[in-house]
Amino acid sequence: MIKNIVFDFGGVIVDIDRDKAVQAFIELGLADADTRLDKYHQTGIFQELEEGKLSADEFRKQLGNLCGRELTMEETKQAWLGFFNEVDLRKLDYILELRKSYRVYVLSNTNPFVMSWACSSDFSSRKMPLNAYCDKLYLSYQLGHTKPAPEIFDFMIKDCNIIPSETLFVDDGASNIQIGKKLGFETFQPENGTDWREELTSILKIIEPTRDNQIYAAKEGRL
Repeated sequence: MIKNIVFDFGGVIVDIDRDKAVQAFIELGLADADTRLDKYHQTGIFQELEEGKLSADEFRKQLGNLCGRELTMEETKQAWLGFFNEVDLRKLDYILELRKSYRVYVLSNTNPFVMSWACSSDFSSRKMPLNAYCDKLYLSYQLGHTKPAPEIFDFMIKDCNIIPSETLFVDDGASNIQIGKKLGFETFQPENGTDWREELTSILKIIEPTRDNQIYAAKEGRL
């Protein structure tokens, strides 16, 4: 029986636009942004930020050195937010519906700039922060590891006392899904930019065909 659902943030809950983010960092003055930014796994100071090895202010200073000028925290934050398109309220409502039957967690490679937005009333037009939609957030920069490192999964498993075989892991990254399967999770890999609600509902039906769950009867657009 599935008792838990673990969602990735960028690329699943919120769609990612890497090209827009690259352009935002280029406008800051980072000429080689296209070689530094990745949809799934960062490198250099971007990776160090997401692993918690650099604080937000340390990152801002080092990024400013690369850009050849001093940057403010706000313009650095806005460049990071270039990764994200408008939040799809249908997905958020769907996740709230899932919480009636499952424990819901977020496991994300992310950083304090992104989370200062996501965990605020500015996150969506509903004025509800990301953490209002889940039981707990597991964030790479706070835990010191990024997916697909098994350590970040192990921490989550122990901290919320979940059993992988009772958990559906939803992530758009192939390497993350691979380690999830290795650790014993049920997995679903939606494509970034898609409305995955109907497919996730179908997967839950297949995994638990006899479970009396109102999410199974929901029609697309109702949630």
